[in-house]
Amino acid sequence: MLKIVFLFLMAGGLPVAIAMAGSSLIYLLWAQTTPPFVVIHRMVSGIDSFPLLAVPFFILAGNLMNNAGITNRIYNFALALVGWLKGGLGHVNVLGSVIFAGMSGTAIADAAGLGTIEIKAMKDHGYSTEFAVGVTAASATLGPIIPPSLPFVIYGMMANVSVGALFLAGILPGALMAILMMLTVAYYAHKNGWGADVKFDWGRLMKALMETAVVIAWPLAIWLLVEKAGLPAQATVFAALAVLFGADKIFKFQAVLPIMTPVLLIGGMTTGLFTPTEGAIAACVWAMVLGLAWYKTLTWKMFVKVCLDTVETTATVLFIVAAASIFGWMLTATGVTAAISSWVLAFTKEPWVFLLLANLLMLFVGCFLEPTAAITILVPILVPICQALGIDLIHFGLVMVLNLMIGLLHPPMGMVLFVLARVAKLSVERTTIAILPWLVPLLGSLVIITYFPALVLWLPKMFF
Repeated sequence: MLKIVFLFLMAGGLPVAIAMAGSSLIYLLWAQTTPPFVVIHRMVSGIDSFPLLAVPFFILAGNLMNNAGITNRIYNFALALVGWLKGGLGHVNVLGSVIFAGMSGTAIADAAGLGTIEIKAMKDHGYSTEFAVGVTAASATLGPIIPPSLPFVIYGMMANVSVGALFLAGILPGALMAILMMLTVAYYAHKNGWGADVKFDWGRLMKALMETAVVIAWPLAIWLLVEKAGLPAQATVFAALAVLFGADKIFKFQAVLPIMTPVLLIGGMTTGLFTPTEGAIAACVWAMVLGLAWYKTLTWKMFVKVCLDTVETTATVLFIVAAASIFGWMLTATGVTAAISSWVLAFTKEPWVFLLLANLLMLFVGCFLEPTAAITILVPILVPICQALGIDLIHFGLVMVLNLMIGLLHPPMGMVLFVLARVAKLSVERTTIAILPWLVPLLGSLVIITYFPALVLWLPKMFF
């Protein structure tokens, strides 16, 4: 009854959150076994969670970075680093998304923020609109894989696993995806005889490499000073920040300070300086310092608008979480999750077979449901099976999020698809066709991440 009402409401065109909450209420009224006010109680308790406080702050940090002119700095840095390669702007597109993923946490922010700059630049340099849209869509999936990540926060809360460990687990898979995408760009460049898009310039390249070295050396230097020399941690961090800002003023770096966002987040969480929720607040403070005080590209009027946009997005996300909470509870209470678990375990007890079936299910669900809703529905169903089969829940979280990100690229509900169709002024049909070749590196990454869990779990096991 519950599933039938939910599918009926979805088919009627209702938003997924209303369909989940409505079907739960209708079922309770029909069954008359539980008071209807339980719906409200379960929805409120579903969002009464400390880890969920990270959601609005990560959204705010991404919006601040997106509106403070940071995207242009990231694009110029990526252009200096790889723009001189054959098919240069394609590589810039991927590298820019890798960097921006460390600030936005969502695929849609990546597509709407950097995507606008990248697609215009690629069209101006003679690339086909379809190729520009395809590589932008594929690289946008990196947003939630490379930390920070909103889907990881939701999954961590639902599956009761460490959000910090999930963040660390996304680094190597994100790097793998970026490499496969850049290899795909190189293939198209070789096939079509494309050259470089900017002239090779030793000075510009060396400056970009110096910025990269600073980003790598800065946290390493802090670690050596704190762990080996025994200096006080907080005083060392603040002193190192002062040196970093001084170097930025002297050398006029393009993107060192923005790129430091994920470095500060991951470093703070792995050293125990702050929790993921406190890290989200730190990311907001960092974004405000850069936008309002350092670069002075963010006005107070823009800041108010960003805050209002964040409130709107947060309300949408948390309403979906609240509705999915009661729906997931109803699935468990009515025995649906136990029945599915028993059926799957009767069908197979091989983890690799289950992972194959789970991938097919999540790819299908991702085409119809927004990732937050999909995670909150699928976790109560699939996580008990993972526990029974001995599948690591951090590894499975990566697999689930990547599946749902690929689903964002397809109709009928793919939000990245619709965003890029609007940005590129293409029909949804042409945009879908443009994205199809880029499923090869994405699905290749999915297979590797699914069946080689050591790639995912190596970093979390080192620090957690």
